[in-house]
Amino acid sequence: MSFSLAPFLSPQSWPPPLPPAQSEIMKVVNLKQAILQAWKERWSDYQWAINMKKFFPKGATWDILNLADALLEQAMIGPSPNPLILSYLKYAISSQMVSYSSVLTAISKFDDFSRDLCVQALLDIMDMFCDRLSCHGKAEECIGLCRALLSALHWLLRCTAASAERLREGLEAGTPAAGEKQLAMCLQRLEKTLSSTKNRALLHIAKLEEASSWTAIEHSLLKLGEILANLSNPQLRSQAEQCGTLIRSIPTMLSVHAEQMHKTGFPTVHAVILLEGTMNLTGETQSLVEQLTMVKRMQHIPTPLFVLEIWKACFVGLIESPEGTEELKWTAFTFLKIPQVLVKLKKYSHGDKDFTEDVNCAFEFLLKLTPLLDKADQRCNCDCTNFLLQECGKQGLLSEASVNNLMAKRKADREHAPQQKSGENANIQPNIQLILRAEPTVTNILKTMDADHSKSPEGLLGVLGHMLSGKSLDLLLAAAAATGKLKSFARKFINLNEFTTYGSEESTKPASVRALLFDISFLMLCHVAQTYGSEVILSESRTGAEVPFFETWMQTCMPEEGKILNPDHPCFRPDSTKVESLVALLNNSSEMKLVQMKWHEACLSISAAILEILNAWENGVLAFESIQKITDNIKGKVCSLAVCAVAWLVAHVRMLGLDEREKSLQMIRQLAGPLFSENTLQFYNERVVIMNSILERMCADVLQQTATQIKFPSTGVDTMPYWNLLPPKRPIKEVLTDIFAKVLEKGWVDSRSIHIFDTLLHMGGVYWFCNNLIKELLKETRKEHTLRAVELLYSIFCLDMQQVTLVLLGHILPGLLTDSSKWHSLMDPPGTALAKLAVWCALSSYSSHKGQASTRQKKRHREDIEDYISLFPLDDVQPSKLMRLLSSNEDDANILSSPTDRSMSSSLSASQLHTVNMRDPLNRVLANLFLLISSILGSRTAGPHTQFVQWFMEECVDCLEQGGRGSVLQFMPFTTVSELVKVSAMSSPKVVLAITDLSLPLGRQVAAKAIAAL
Repeated sequence: MSFSLAPFLSPQSWPPPLPPAQSEIMKVVNLKQAILQAWKERWSDYQWAINMKKFFPKGATWDILNLADALLEQAMIGPSPNPLILSYLKYAISSQMVSYSSVLTAISKFDDFSRDLCVQALLDIMDMFCDRLSCHGKAEECIGLCRALLSALHWLLRCTAASAERLREGLEAGTPAAGEKQLAMCLQRLEKTLSSTKNRALLHIAKLEEASSWTAIEHSLLKLGEILANLSNPQLRSQAEQCGTLIRSIPTMLSVHAEQMHKTGFPTVHAVILLEGTMNLTGETQSLVEQLTMVKRMQHIPTPLFVLEIWKACFVGLIESPEGTEELKWTAFTFLKIPQVLVKLKKYSHGDKDFTEDVNCAFEFLLKLTPLLDKADQRCNCDCTNFLLQECGKQGLLSEASVNNLMAKRKADREHAPQQKSGENANIQPNIQLILRAEPTVTNILKTMDADHSKSPEGLLGVLGHMLSGKSLDLLLAAAAATGKLKSFARKFINLNEFTTYGSEESTKPASVRALLFDISFLMLCHVAQTYGSEVILSESRTGAEVPFFETWMQTCMPEEGKILNPDHPCFRPDSTKVESLVALLNNSSEMKLVQMKWHEACLSISAAILEILNAWENGVLAFESIQKITDNIKGKVCSLAVCAVAWLVAHVRMLGLDEREKSLQMIRQLAGPLFSENTLQFYNERVVIMNSILERMCADVLQQTATQIKFPSTGVDTMPYWNLLPPKRPIKEVLTDIFAKVLEKGWVDSRSIHIFDTLLHMGGVYWFCNNLIKELLKETRKEHTLRAVELLYSIFCLDMQQVTLVLLGHILPGLLTDSSKWHSLMDPPGTALAKLAVWCALSSYSSHKGQASTRQKKRHREDIEDYISLFPLDDVQPSKLMRLLSSNEDDANILSSPTDRSMSSSLSASQLHTVNMRDPLNRVLANLFLLISSILGSRTAGPHTQFVQWFMEECVDCLEQGGRGSVLQFMPFTTVSELVKVSAMSSPKVVLAITDLSLPLGRQVAAKAIAAL
């Protein structure tokens, strides 16, 4: 069959006009004819290319006509490949007539591996471009390249397996040479393809696009491993193992991070532990575990050093803690809560065995810090490490052998320790022992409290009376707080208090038992609220359920830090007849009556009764002796009445002028002073001790404001160790910069500094606090100082991370990035440090903001969500200034080239496709920050702010496991990716994979387009 060239070379007459579909079929047929014609007439490769372009002057591209497929099909007809047609294909590849993806797809269709020469020819063609794949077309074409590369990888594995099989057969037959050569060629191409990070990134995307094809690759890899296991050539076997390792690394190529081996101290972990132990003993264990895991991941801390830092912080906290309640809280935190935290961390870490080895390693390091351990032993009057090792052994964090080995080492060290305290302390039981014993007692008390109170009130009173003696109450509360049982403990006491408010039966004995149960439960609840925060007492809001008396009283009448009470509030103004009868009772009777007393009514009426009595005293109707008798009556039987009276007096004194306060303050003195009459009810001395500590805390603020002194009976321990820490008459900004400079110089935050920072945050507000500390950071010019400052600032910001993050990302950073006069402050090193800090804050807040704010953060004023909606309007109705600024870019180079991409707005991000709630302030702030970043990258002006954006993104990549759903990078517009890869430091395939959301088809397209163009 012969062809004439005339019809091919005359564009007017050929091809004849046909309907579209038929025309495409004809073109494919004519394409094959044209290839055959070229072969028959032995055209050279460039002649063939010129003529082909004449044959098909317009219309579809060569890929749509499947030119690569057609050429390979014709070239592979015989037992050996046709060299001329292959030369056409090579020319087409070199001159980019055909895309790499079409060639790879065509190659992967060939499956007759017995034709050695054909296979070798295909391997040679792959060798031309397998390590420099690229695609500058539409996003769909780039995804096509990913899929084609996946098919080609599967083909290479099958080809390698076939060659290995041939080699094995050849070895048995005694002719190994041919098979070995082909196997070496296959492995060489595999290695060349896989050693390119870009190729592995494209395969990573393809795996997500086509999960079934990846499964086939894994099967082929297993099969290949079995065949090669018996291979005698060690070089080929190790090459094959290397390729297998590279393939297996593709799905996890983003989660590999180098750990910091050169550092030994981690101030952030230290400060987070100190903060929790000092201020948040009742906090959820889970949220502490998540926070610590986040810090560990962001700072790439090796597990043994991470656990060591936790223990170091615990021991420092124990040594530093003020005597009394704080010391007990720290003991409970270290020996009860932290082992539980480590148990949860063990679940997070991969591999049980490894974690116990890491804990053992951490203890080995800890034992080398002899001075720290000796100091702790001296403070606690016992061998702290011994108790800690026992607890870790019980929780399965250490093997028995490790525990015994470590104990023996510490015992030997202690023999050389400085002499322990003298003999007088030998009989005092150490707090650690008491706390460990208190923990099961808490469970038993909770069971006792569940019983019916009406059946054996005397028995219950005996249990409660025993709890009041010495430091038992504080021990039990600390143990309950550290093990998460304090809320149920408080709930049981609220139920008991509610049950004892009123009794109808009554003779004298049951009435006095009821009065005592009411009083003890009331005092305990006040003590809990003051020591651990009123949130522990409050129940979850139940609609329709009656609020217990104590909760009502605490919310409306109890003075707390930062809470201003109105003495004329209706809660202080009950029914006047009840008030009159109470005044009469207090004034006339020799002692308080108990029978049929409604204690809740008495507590609510006492404020109005005190006002009556004060007025009478002011007007000379009552003499001082009468006041003394009345105050004795108030506190003589039931201390709760005195607490309620002082609560109102504190609110009342705030409202009085300087010359009007005397009598009210005198009355507080009387109520806090010793009793002049006889006390007749059980456990009076124990109750008075608790009452006095409650009154002292209640009055602290008002006494400071009125410059008054009232001497409360001393128990020998400072009840308010962290109160009033700020130096008088110094501007708070000076105090802030001074304390930060000291902390920075020292390299770690201590408990006292944490409390000062917390007070300053309360006083100055979040913006003032954050802004001034960031200014201090930007003043630092030494790299090691800025890094330390970031670690410390992050831990200081943990005082209220959510609000600080909103201010930092929503106000301070945009201010620095948009004002060119401030750009100089973003130079390296402070600029790098600020970028790191911003990312850490963003990640921490975003990962935890779905959880609850911690108790210490709830006390502060929360920013109104509406403020953030008006500041950062993101809806279409009212585009923000930033959005308008972005849409006015004259030539938007960000727009991707495919039809689906072209409609993509410059602000479309993964978060919108995941329908993230944009009414949330943090989400709004993050979305706006990324829009700002996008506009900086797209603008024509470069400067330190552009460099800052690069550092910010690098830190995001460094800290994240994957830029998918649930990460802050989901707020970054898709169009930012193509801008970012233009920055040299960011133009790596791994960076692109990390910053795009690969769980979305659009995310995969954007990533494939950016990587294929690198």
